[in-house]
Amino acid sequence: MEQKKRAPEYKESHAPCESGGAEPMTGAQASHLKTLADEVHEPGAFREGLSRREASRRINVLMEKQRIGELPPHTD
Repeated sequence: MEQKKRAPEYKESHAPCESGGAEPMTGAQASHLKTLADEVHEPGAFREGLSRREASRRINVLMEKQRIGELPPHTD
């Protein structure tokens, strides 16, 4: 039976940092996340106002998707 692929739901984690609140993502993170989201055709992965932690998590997820997409197809 074939399984349908589900798009990940990007839910921001709200773990507070030492300063009492989540630090906003850096400009470099925003740029990298936007580029990756465009490259893997998941525009919903990018959103203004993300925390550094959430931006980092989303970047890691998209980089893995990009890596998997570059692998040769599996054949038996």
